[in-house]
Amino acid sequence: MRILIHGLNFAPELVGCGKTTGEMADWLAAQGHEVRVVTAPPFNPEWRVAPGFSPWRYSREDSVRHSQPRKAFRELVATDSRSGLRRSSEASGQLADLPDSTCETTTGRLTVLRCPLWVPRQPSAAKRILHLVSFALASFPVMLRQIRWQPEVVLVMEPTLFCVPAALLTGRLCGAKRWLHVLDFEVDAGFELGLLKSRSLRRALGWAEKKSMSSFDRVSTISEKMLAKLVQKGVAPSACLFFPNWVDTDAIFPLEKPSRFRTELDISPNDTVALYAGTMARKQGLEVLAEAACQLGGRANLRFVFCGDGPGKSMLARLTSHLPYVQWIPLQPFARLNDLLNLADIHLLPQKADAADLVMPSKLTGMLASGRPVVATSPPGTQLAQAVEGRGLVVAPGNARAFARAIEQLAEDSGLREKLGRNARQYALSVLEKESVLSRLDRELLFFAAAG
Repeated sequence: MRILIHGLNFAPELVGCGKTTGEMADWLAAQGHEVRVVTAPPFNPEWRVAPGFSPWRYSREDSVRHSQPRKAFRELVATDSRSGLRRSSEASGQLADLPDSTCETTTGRLTVLRCPLWVPRQPSAAKRILHLVSFALASFPVMLRQIRWQPEVVLVMEPTLFCVPAALLTGRLCGAKRWLHVLDFEVDAGFELGLLKSRSLRRALGWAEKKSMSSFDRVSTISEKMLAKLVQKGVAPSACLFFPNWVDTDAIFPLEKPSRFRTELDISPNDTVALYAGTMARKQGLEVLAEAACQLGGRANLRFVFCGDGPGKSMLARLTSHLPYVQWIPLQPFARLNDLLNLADIHLLPQKADAADLVMPSKLTGMLASGRPVVATSPPGTQLAQAVEGRGLVVAPGNARAFARAIEQLAEDSGLREKLGRNARQYALSVLEKESVLSRLDRELLFFAAAG
């Protein structure tokens, strides 16, 4: 099948939408599909185009993707050492007994078409809009040129909604099915977080969002609460689909020995590490990290490690610069992600109340897969709160005192950390496992493209 993906962010970005879209496209190509991605050069979360890429030139990257041999018809059982959950695996030497079709690899092609965009050094609200418009305009003719390729499905990744007009027009002109996947409700989030304030602009953007969403044949999103919001925005329930963010549980798993980062950062085996890793932006409510770290300064053997980049990094660094038990490291490549996540005894996941159920932090999947408990800030009943409850502790957004108490409670109770971390790992294996989620997406895409 020919699949055309249109989205602002893509690999090799290490976080957020870029990581999600990159993994999805790569996996679909490995299943034998022809996948083309119209995107921008990588710039997130640093808000700076990565070395080796140009913000002003169009470029093309072509590659062939191969799948691994299919693991069908045989299921042996192994036990995940940390979670105790039984999971399927394959014994060496038994593939020879299977039908030839189960051992075949599939080959697909991935083509990445990168388009120019303007990246502001200091992304204010007005500059963010110009940034998104610049990509929408630069990518519009590239999308229209794909009509000759005759894609069967045009898949748009939101953010950004500014990609929608080109995708809808391309799909209509070539007769392709049109699919919107919502990772963030960026319009609502922009106003709720105070980035945008004009009431008339909100009405105009709200109307445009509702109109565009109802024009797609299929609209999917990453949480049940966000799925309900799609219906509120006028998307027909029959057109809505739920696809959670996923995690490769074979790549992210609890280590049986201490992470190598402990040695590199000179952290004692007796120290408890509270880790925040990921994008540092306004919707995260990063102030609570600094306030909690200050409040817990008198507690021995507690270390904070902050790993990431983004518009909020300088503020957080300034607020914690006087704290000797706070350490900073840069974003890590995927090859070191499991070591990084296993550095944590406690994962930290702050989020502003205004962002509740408008976004679902993608970093949560890796936290859960690492088998470590999470301390999150979220109002009761939200999707984030439901995902963390029983696998960590949830406190009210903006309440630094409660956030600090939750960290302290877990730091003092290794048994509770073990129990919550085991529950987190089980949830990742049973609900968020990459092959399971993306296999269902693959089946839906095939059915969707074949439907009349």
